[in-house]
Amino acid sequence: MLEKMINIGLYGDSILAGIQVNPESKKYYINNVFVEELLSKKLSFQVKNYSSFGCTVTKGKNILEKRLEANNQYDAIIMDFGGNDCDYNWKAISENPLGNFNPNTPIELFTEIYCNIIDTIKEKGILPILTTLPPLQPQRFFDWFCKELNKKNILMWLGDIKNIYYHQECYSKAIEKIALEKQVPLVDLRSEFLKSGDVDALLCEDGTHPNTLGQKIIASTFNDFADRFLLTRNRS
Repeated sequence: MLEKMINIGLYGDSILAGIQVNPESKKYYINNVFVEELLSKKLSFQVKNYSSFGCTVTKGKNILEKRLEANNQYDAIIMDFGGNDCDYNWKAISENPLGNFNPNTPIELFTEIYCNIIDTIKEKGILPILTTLPPLQPQRFFDWFCKELNKKNILMWLGDIKNIYYHQECYSKAIEKIALEKQVPLVDLRSEFLKSGDVDALLCEDGTHPNTLGQKIIASTFNDFADRFLLTRNRS
């Protein structure tokens, strides 16, 4: 399918939306250097990006279904969900560190909804493509998202700041499992970030959004994936 591909839809969160932290203002802004510039130019794809800040798999499902109902035609849909699904309500935790809290989307529900999305896309004759989650930097993440909260209480509940990393990693591994079980292509962004040897240099101050260097890693990974996938299909 990819050798004839024209239209690609991107659905996900702020990673694919190209959100970064402005080093001077310390505010979020869009500086997407990979989708429109690198991916589109090299492969001559028409890319429509519907990724949005804070999007979870549930919100993404609703957005995607509405787009499909509106007769949007795609050859493939690339999805990047999980980063917001695995996140917690840190304010609530800071106010009640002895309480029990679930992530925005518990991993079992995350898996169920993601599989439903894949089935819906396949039924439309569209190729679903998943991505793993770029790794986060837990200390930066903690300092950024908990800076105005009771950090002591959050640490009491969390146990160790590194658990932020391990928890997010579980969702990335769940995505790998989903792709394998559903037999859909997977773009392994996480491995490419880790191969760089310096993940910190690829992330913004908040510890989770890729900076310009990180976005170039994403672009390179997408391009390499497309080249390999095209080559494999042309040989078959």
